[in-house]
Amino acid sequence: MHTAPLPLTKDVVLIGGGHTHALVLRKWGMRPLAGARLTVINPGPTAPYSGMLPGFVAGHYDRGALDIDLVKLARFAGARLILGAADHIDTDARQVHVAGRPPIDYDVAAINLGITSAMPDMAGFNDHAIPAKPLGRFAASWATYLEGDGPAHIAVIGGGVAGVELILAMAHALRQGGRSMQATLIDRGTILKDAGNKAQTQLRKALHDLGVTVVEQATSTQIEAAHVVLEDGRAIRSDFTTGAAGARPYSWLSNSGLDLHHGFVRVDSTLQTSQTGVFATGDCAHFSRDPRPKAGVYAVRQAPVLYHNLRASLTKDPLRQYQPQKDYLKLISMGDKSAVGERFGQTFSGSWIWRWKDHIDQTFMAQFRDLPQMETPDLPPEHTYDLPEVLGEKPMCGGCGAKVGARALKATLSSAPEVQRADITPLPGDDAALLMTGGQRQVLSTDHLRAFTADPVVMARIAAVHALGDIWAMGAAPQAATANLILPKLSPELQARTLREIMVAAGEIIRDAGADIVGGHTSVGDELTIGFSVTGLCHRQPITLAGAQPGDALILTKPLGTGVVMAAEMTGAADGAVVAGALTSMSQPQGQAAELLCGAHAMTDVTGFGLLGHLLGICEASKLGAELRLDAIPYLTGAATLATQGIRSSLFAENAAQLPEISTGGVQDLLFDPQTAGGLLAALPMRQAEALLPQLRTHAPNAAIIGRMSETAGAITLV
Repeated sequence: MHTAPLPLTKDVVLIGGGHTHALVLRKWGMRPLAGARLTVINPGPTAPYSGMLPGFVAGHYDRGALDIDLVKLARFAGARLILGAADHIDTDARQVHVAGRPPIDYDVAAINLGITSAMPDMAGFNDHAIPAKPLGRFAASWATYLEGDGPAHIAVIGGGVAGVELILAMAHALRQGGRSMQATLIDRGTILKDAGNKAQTQLRKALHDLGVTVVEQATSTQIEAAHVVLEDGRAIRSDFTTGAAGARPYSWLSNSGLDLHHGFVRVDSTLQTSQTGVFATGDCAHFSRDPRPKAGVYAVRQAPVLYHNLRASLTKDPLRQYQPQKDYLKLISMGDKSAVGERFGQTFSGSWIWRWKDHIDQTFMAQFRDLPQMETPDLPPEHTYDLPEVLGEKPMCGGCGAKVGARALKATLSSAPEVQRADITPLPGDDAALLMTGGQRQVLSTDHLRAFTADPVVMARIAAVHALGDIWAMGAAPQAATANLILPKLSPELQARTLREIMVAAGEIIRDAGADIVGGHTSVGDELTIGFSVTGLCHRQPITLAGAQPGDALILTKPLGTGVVMAAEMTGAADGAVVAGALTSMSQPQGQAAELLCGAHAMTDVTGFGLLGHLLGICEASKLGAELRLDAIPYLTGAATLATQGIRSSLFAENAAQLPEISTGGVQDLLFDPQTAGGLLAALPMRQAEALLPQLRTHAPNAAIIGRMSETAGAITLV
């Protein structure tokens, strides 16, 4: 008997991907709460771990070592990841605002944003300096600076432990790179006030040994492109200046309606804010009962309490109290692979301390890298002999990877009765129908997608772009659309929230294309499916698969690889940044590109059959062949690497069977990769294509001439 998924009834929203929330996501994946829909909001697909930043700056770790991959973590937790920066929380409406999308409703929420070390009140800081926090921007800027050559002049403003650790790491990296260097540490008071005497002595010696100049009792007043100007008029040479002085909360919290302490969110002993059901942890929170320093160790220790209290808020169980430790182990890197340790007044140092710190950091990060992968469920003891072959070795893909194969479609369509109506023009092989309505040419198409991302807004945008693809490919102007939605089981409240998100997101895409959503239908099923039926008007003869001419250039407007990337994402094999890039590509409309290609002899959108399958359609309809230049075909970032690892979409085999004479394996697999909301493939005169390409790339940056049509009917060759 089929067991339907349990309905979702409440929304839990995590604002920020900091250390506490990363640990909560992992715990949630190990033990989810039935009925709860978990959402995490973060500006990017990764969250950097602050403990390893000095090691990265010094050159001991590569950039990827710092990052907690939130895409993989959210997949493991069964959470939807919203890529965007929260800029407001409305505690009355119980909504979180993220620019560029509908508000996100919550029943229970938590804030774990971290802090910033930006100094907006200092003249020139925003233009000429990089705050040490948030870490992502700083790490990227430092990596770029380190690749330069010539003399280096660096300065850190703020002589606390973080500032000292940072300038030591920067100086070490520059020395290792053989660059002449001037490094300066500036503090308005005395450096290392929070460190004990022995630790201060060792760290000051490390600063001296690396040639760092320490400027104390000096207030910085202005940052220039090549100098830090002090209050007494001195100018410190620096062409890479960073601020590590103090910690500042994000300014939008001041309008949150939450009780604040100097801008930080006040929390009680349960980590709950002044609003019931809203929690805060980490550096952005102020623990009113027993204030603690801003240190990552507290965020880590708060995770089990937050995890319990989020669940307890929805199960009506008692909340747990958080008890912060009185002191914590401080491990401070000294540039090279040595460190100082301090706790309870005891100080110890040496290379063994750095190895200890490295072990702690690597152990912390390993719990986010070594996540269990999604597995195919076991088959029942009795089954048909060919069931394992049909089921495959991995879960079924979403999007176009879940489409019916070309062989089944062709077999069905070939036996369909001939069109009887005079106002319908048959277009064999094209995905849209051509109708005559009131003397006007009208094209009609429909498409739907099984969801492959848990964010309904992103899924709605992609589904709308995908459905419009057939209209754009025929050179038509989109006219109207109806929505066809299958929602998973949700409470009435969550149904309304989800429908609003889908219709707002899809409506923006469709209206921007010049059409309107005029209605639709909904039903409830096991999983989210979004589709649209779309009409368009042709003010000239439609562009079809037929009509390509020998020698025509073949232009492709989007890179390949969405199928393999999303197949890899399902099993945790794709990096979050790679997945985010694929989602961005799929969400990109092609109306302006289609307008520029309106003079094409033949055109199609590249979707479920893959590049070669859709090119074969043009070849068959035009009675021609094609030559493709493999080195000219654009691919999504990371897709080629995944293909060489043998990762394939579940529709790959069906697509490859259409052209058995073309070998598969490695990057060449991407030619058969099913695309969702893929690019337009157009055949047009070579000279026209070359002249058009620069203008086309202003709307489709990856557009490329990938080959040409040939006279050998049905033959596709790879060069």
